[in-house]
Amino acid sequence: MALYIIKSLALLSVLSVQTLAMVQVRVNEGVLEGERVRNEYGGEYYSFKGIPYAQPPLGDLRFKAPQPPQPWKNVRSAKEFGPKCYQYDLFMEKGKRDGSEDCLYLNVYTPDIKPDKPLPVMFWIHGGGFVSGAGDDDEYGPKLLIRKDVIVVTINYRLEVLGFLCLDTEDVPGNAGMKDQVAALRWVNKNIADFGGDPDNVIIFGESAGGVSVSYQVISPMSKGLFKRAIAQSGVSLCYWAQAYRPRERAFALGRKLGFYSDDVNELYEFLKKQPVESLIQAKASITYAENQRTHEEVYFSVADEKQFGNNERFYYGDMVDAVSNNVHEGIEIMTGYTADEGLMGVAIFGDIERNLDQARNFPQFFVSYPMSLNLPVNDQLELGKRIRDYYFDNPIAIPDDWEKLGRYYGMDIFVFATMRWIKIIARTNKNKVYLYKFTVKTELNKAAHMMGLAEVLGDKEVVAHSDDLGYLFNMKELPLIDMNSTTFEHVEKVTQLWTNFAKHGNPTPDNSLGVEWTPYSSDKQDYLDIGNELTTGNAPDEEELQFWENLLTEYGQKLY
Repeated sequence: MALYIIKSLALLSVLSVQTLAMVQVRVNEGVLEGERVRNEYGGEYYSFKGIPYAQPPLGDLRFKAPQPPQPWKNVRSAKEFGPKCYQYDLFMEKGKRDGSEDCLYLNVYTPDIKPDKPLPVMFWIHGGGFVSGAGDDDEYGPKLLIRKDVIVVTINYRLEVLGFLCLDTEDVPGNAGMKDQVAALRWVNKNIADFGGDPDNVIIFGESAGGVSVSYQVISPMSKGLFKRAIAQSGVSLCYWAQAYRPRERAFALGRKLGFYSDDVNELYEFLKKQPVESLIQAKASITYAENQRTHEEVYFSVADEKQFGNNERFYYGDMVDAVSNNVHEGIEIMTGYTADEGLMGVAIFGDIERNLDQARNFPQFFVSYPMSLNLPVNDQLELGKRIRDYYFDNPIAIPDDWEKLGRYYGMDIFVFATMRWIKIIARTNKNKVYLYKFTVKTELNKAAHMMGLAEVLGDKEVVAHSDDLGYLFNMKELPLIDMNSTTFEHVEKVTQLWTNFAKHGNPTPDNSLGVEWTPYSSDKQDYLDIGNELTTGNAPDEEELQFWENLLTEYGQKLY
């Protein structure tokens, strides 16, 4: 009787934290013990956290491609998240550093370990500008999506210089962080059946730098055959910040920042390998005078054009426009889009609003996109910048009242124009079915701009900022439990239905249950879905503004298509 009481008290304690039972699954490397937990939004699911998909990238493995995980003998606990990859916060708590170099872990959430039919697998790649973020449930809890009978996988991958240092050598060819993502996908393909998943129906999806990652994965030879569908949210490989500029020179600039002054790349490698991680992260490694003067936050370490060394696997190489035109995996179904107010992120993180508007008023070059600032003569930059400024602003620019106009410019420059270029190039090839959306839902879940520090300037204005779509897909610790009888939850149901329909069928609206038919994007009709408080179809979103950019950048010699 005493033993029964002890067991009962233990069960009550477990239930208080939503854990219903322990459960074990055998994967290639050994046995994992996870948990069966209660979902506040209905039902239960199985949770397996902190699963190693590669060896810890420590010591001589720093900067290198991930190595296969080591097996373990005893039952391994999968009840706690693995450490975040070492990082600094670019968005919310600017400059805050945390994490570990031992961080290559993933998490698997499944509604049923032994379903009658294998379940679709939704593989999430987090954003964060390639400098921050993680796959834990601070921002990416599975409780909203998993109700739709899909498996959710979230991952960590190496960030900033640790994930994207490129020395153009065999030891450090670049893109270690992207190869981490490939290693996680390979692990999922080998093991997901043990969790009830279908390795032949994996969809990759991600937002911001995660969307960029998705769009690189669909053209990378390393990831071919590892997934069936892809969703790139608010970020694609054609974004200027998604492509590394002179990465080897960037590495030497980092070395000089840390006191290394040799021109020997092998000595640089040994030097960087021995530096404490705290010294490597967030070191401003500018390589041009103009870049050093920019007030913008820069993504200094990004995806590089890899050189060939013997038979090494290259994640990405070549010209980006050519790659999107010719190398998208044939037959992969794609969805992409952006939020209505993407550029408010730029207003929030690119320094003081009044200072930026003052620079915009006084220096036309403020509006010249980074890649064009590297190639255009100064006279052309002045003229180009003036024409962009005149398009968005009346003269003179009002400070600080014109922050919304500045946000419109940032949205097009950082996210929207690249997204539209990307989908137009893919549509022209006719090899892939592709869907376009614009996300305009407005509810109390739209907190991103406030959390980035814009609450005072926004006042009561409702916006759909960069990353505001995420609260409709994931439960987040920053957001309260959503009333399942509320209108807000109806929007959550709508968005999760679109995403999981696409995961299951390659079509976000396979029937009339959402009251709308989302037609694939084509070069002639440019169909898209406005995902707002109502679902509405349309053609050629933001056409006039996009046409202005397209005509102007073509005039100044940029290769668009």
